[in-house]
Amino acid sequence: MAVYNHGTNTGHKVGNGHEFGHEAVSRVVEVGKNISDFTVGQRVYPYPLYARGDPKRAGSMGAFSEYILVPNAQLNHSLYIVPENISDKKAAMIEPFTVGTCTARHTHPEKGNNAIIYGAGTIGLAAAVALKHFGVEKIIVIDHSAFRLNIAHKLGLETINSTQTDVKTRAIEILGAAFGLKGDCPNADIFMDAVGRNEILNDFIEFGKIDSRFVAVGVNNQKPDFNLLDLIYGSKSIGGSGGYRPRDVKTVMEIMSNSKYDLEQLITAEVDWQHLESGIQQATDVNHALKVLVNYHNS
Repeated sequence: MAVYNHGTNTGHKVGNGHEFGHEAVSRVVEVGKNISDFTVGQRVYPYPLYARGDPKRAGSMGAFSEYILVPNAQLNHSLYIVPENISDKKAAMIEPFTVGTCTARHTHPEKGNNAIIYGAGTIGLAAAVALKHFGVEKIIVIDHSAFRLNIAHKLGLETINSTQTDVKTRAIEILGAAFGLKGDCPNADIFMDAVGRNEILNDFIEFGKIDSRFVAVGVNNQKPDFNLLDLIYGSKSIGGSGGYRPRDVKTVMEIMSNSKYDLEQLITAEVDWQHLESGIQQATDVNHALKVLVNYHNS
């Protein structure tokens, strides 16, 4: 959506002349003569990093095309079999959930930790679900969109609308107070930026507690400006998380096989492929949409 709306200078790895789309669940329609791991009709998840035989194609795998050629397909490498108890709708979100799960891992979550996540989009909510899976106790999701925050609330997450409420004050009310360099601060061990704004990092510098961790997954190509002493004396850490790893696919399939979370509610609209552009435009409207599913039908 960022590239569609703002062009190729957004920091995303999709450029002019590239195929769009890298989030998909697919069915095998043809198998090469040297491939033995797959049969026609199987439902598979194409792993974007390896599906096209070129890691640089992870962001331009071609999921907005009716067919994807996966050369020299290998089981649990370029293609994963999707368990029958995971619906097509859930399976279509495996890729963003692997991104969110990888980000959750980069926060080094510990059982009983608390977390604050900025961004109630698919990645932010996926990361929240993964943190819960890893044993994090309380999670606050912050956003401007009441529509998306309502979905977060239905997933059992605490929410703050930052256009209506002071984040620090409300987070202390929810999580309790902890010691920080600049006085009382929310008792959050983990801060996550799933939006891509320097203001979010500034919040962490300002009121992250001692020993807290910050991980950015939202694409942000702006240079930050902060005092390193705030990290040193606060024993705080800053990191980033990009993409996913094979172990994240396994974790996501475990999460999606568990009926604990109604993940299909993240999909707020569906369009047929002929209306792809309309679907992208719908997904851009954060006040009325979250995840938009594009359907392709074989004749």
